[in-house]
Amino acid sequence: MGHIIGPYGVYGWIKVNPYTEYIDGLMEYPLWWLAKDNKDWQIVHVVAGRMNGNILNAKLKEYSDRTQALKLQGMQIAIPRDQLPDLSENGKDGYYWSDLIGTEVLNLNGEELGKVVGLFETGANDVLRIRNANQDKEEILIPFVEQFIIKVDLKHSRITVDWGIDY
Repeated sequence: MGHIIGPYGVYGWIKVNPYTEYIDGLMEYPLWWLAKDNKDWQIVHVVAGRMNGNILNAKLKEYSDRTQALKLQGMQIAIPRDQLPDLSENGKDGYYWSDLIGTEVLNLNGEELGKVVGLFETGANDVLRIRNANQDKEEILIPFVEQFIIKVDLKHSRITVDWGIDY
């Protein structure tokens, strides 16, 4: 859902780079999970937050000064899955990025392009970052739009795309 950039001020506030659609979207969740390298997750309580440009400044109950907040630098922020909205409600159709990461990507010819290692936003659409299976290119970038994304099969962890292996 985001990561901690570092401390903000002297009273334990932190600067957060959110991965949410809206910068203050993380403030909808009173509990965050924090960890480095997806190990030893700890629960923290969010008591306040405010937007500062493209950054979210947040105050956590468990951290009261800058020295304590500095220890959080680089930590990932997660939200328990059961707290996230159901994407099928209100007729929405979509995927959480975390559901797509690690999926195998095949083109219409059945050629393996690689695995999704991340996504990013461009403003117009999201883009899949794929670690190339053939290693002749470092990464393949495919816009996550209907024109190129033919099928997303989360059950089998596979995405079928209309994309040539030599693009």
